Amino acid sequence: MELPPSLERLRDLAYDYWWSWSPLANRLFSWIDPQQWRRYHNPVQLLINVEPQQWMRLLSDPEFLRTYEEVIRALDEYRQRPRWFAEHGGKMSGPVAYFSMEFGIHESLGIYSGGLGVLAGDHCKAASDLGVPLVGVGLLYRSGYFRQTVDADGFQQHIYPDYDFARLPILPVLSPTGGTLTVPVNLPGRIVHAAVWKVQVGLVPVLMLDTDISLNDPADRPITGILYVRGRETRLCQELVLGIGGVRALRALGIRPSVWHMNEGHVAFLGLERARKRVQDGEGLADALEAVKRNTVFTTHTPVPAGNETFDRALAQKYLEPWILDVGSEPEEALAIGADNGNFNMTALAIRLSSRTNGVSRLHGQVSSALWRHLFDDGKEEPVGHVTNGVHTESWVGPEMRAFYAQHLDPKWEERLLEPEFWQKIREVPDAALWAAHRSQKERLIRFVRERARAQAARHGVSPDELRMVERLLDPNALTVGFARRFATYKRAFLILTDLAVVRALTSDPTRPVQFLFAGKAHPADREGQEVVRRLASLANGEFKGKIVFLEDYDIEIGRALVQGCDVWLNTPRRPQEASGTSGQKVPINGGVNLSILDGWWAEGFRGDNGWAIGDGSVQADITVQDRSDAQTLYRLLAEEVIPRFFDRDEAGLPRQWIRTMKASIESVVAPFSAHRMVRDYVVEAYLPAAGARP
Repeated sequence: MELPPSLERLRDLAYDYWWSWSPLANRLFSWIDPQQWRRYHNPVQLLINVEPQQWMRLLSDPEFLRTYEEVIRALDEYRQRPRWFAEHGGKMSGPVAYFSMEFGIHESLGIYSGGLGVLAGDHCKAASDLGVPLVGVGLLYRSGYFRQTVDADGFQQHIYPDYDFARLPILPVLSPTGGTLTVPVNLPGRIVHAAVWKVQVGLVPVLMLDTDISLNDPADRPITGILYVRGRETRLCQELVLGIGGVRALRALGIRPSVWHMNEGHVAFLGLERARKRVQDGEGLADALEAVKRNTVFTTHTPVPAGNETFDRALAQKYLEPWILDVGSEPEEALAIGADNGNFNMTALAIRLSSRTNGVSRLHGQVSSALWRHLFDDGKEEPVGHVTNGVHTESWVGPEMRAFYAQHLDPKWEERLLEPEFWQKIREVPDAALWAAHRSQKERLIRFVRERARAQAARHGVSPDELRMVERLLDPNALTVGFARRFATYKRAFLILTDLAVVRALTSDPTRPVQFLFAGKAHPADREGQEVVRRLASLANGEFKGKIVFLEDYDIEIGRALVQGCDVWLNTPRRPQEASGTSGQKVPINGGVNLSILDGWWAEGFRGDNGWAIGDGSVQADITVQDRSDAQTLYRLLAEEVIPRFFDRDEAGLPRQWIRTMKASIESVVAPFSAHRMVRDYVVEAYLPAAGARP
């Protein structure tokens, strides 16, 4: 990357993901090359591609130079400003080590699958904003998750990119002796080496491990190739590399965490590696495991079996053999630490190696307590607590709504995120201004969808006339309902399609038009989920063309566009299988409202006037009966409440009752479901107690 000397700080900016939630930094990068920025949303790729004549043009543009100085000044001020943790967080002897199988920081770094990764990314951003000393640890997947295309018949196709790490906003970590730092991980009969990379997220470094290096046997290099790889043995190797290698990377860098946070059970081998070191330093195994437990906290994210990783006992024993030899344990003793229901269960391992276990919503904590109570010996009725998930507001709010809050609430509204009384002021803002800001974001969403739909249609070989019709796709005056998430079957993307006659009636009224936007990926091994994709895509390209749109290759960019522009956010999981469902928390700040099953966070967030609840929270034993009942309730709510309220306009053309619902949604959701609140809760309820510190 060759930069003019006077613009050298662009390098610093490009490698700090702070830019991803700075509108001014995004504007600066777009200024350099709008086409490249729109294509990649990756500042490193952008800066590598800039030609010398482009730099000459920019250096002669006073406004660009002023903007550059303003962005760099804002970056420096962000890094130096006083923070909440310094004043309220107490003292810890070292940082929090936050381990996660995936990190969804930005679409330019495709090493995430869905909500777990995006939550981890938002956790790091909020920790940076609050000044919480935290270092993330994950894996750097050469091919990421997968890129999704959907063919003309609706079948999901899986494309695995080959990322060039030199063109991503990541940097190798240098060892004290020079060269890239690598750490060894003992696997049966061999040692696998992992190179260490760093992603900077504001003040938070995230270390990433990569086995695709020449030190390794060709058969071991793909271990960190694909997120959630299908092969069970390779998946186990991934989790060993993350748990063992992550601890060793921190140790090699002289980082001594005071708290270890396991974000889901995939990472639980970190506890065994820490115990191994203590045994080698002279402790007995039982004492070592107890010491590890004292400053480890564990967050479980799902009651769904597929989310609770299990391995065959024989396979687990094979790969635990090096650890068993190092600590002088018997195989059965080692397997017992993760034993549950005849398998080696990573959630069970994490629970046994933690002093505190929490779910990610109140209801999820209750469900997880019932699911895992047999592993606790404290006699508590609900041994699994909860810290309800939240979202990093600045990463998800749209530009028009951001400007609206600055004009009508406070130019520095972002600094007042956690003040409920501040958000009550939304009641007094002009209805027309709020409606116009949301409407502008909706129109931008429609332009985005048309562009994506045109590319999809062109790849399917449609005629030029059909491509021109894409320019009329979607109606900005229609009620726009969004649904975007992983297409796991329990999330029931198909629920709205239960009765196509009803859907036909809902979408065919010219006086009250309704349109649905869907996006989501099904795991390559999930045939049922892929069938849902096929069915949706077929309907979108067939009878419901123009009324239902399926956007392929769901990622953070698509998710951001949808939550910013949709009027209604639909969430239809089978209660109580949705641990949190944080996508709906991103909608209110953008003027949208939720229409959701009373599951996850919405069981806490719904208050009657701020959206709609599908059902009363009751659960049927027969899922067919449950699905039919929930679908009927959904149709009734749409026909009798949601659609009429949206289209009930006054003489000024404003839907006053709908805007009242928008305001109630903003007032009731933004503060309590912010990632800032979530991280503060973790600090007070988990990190400080685990570290033995006091606020």
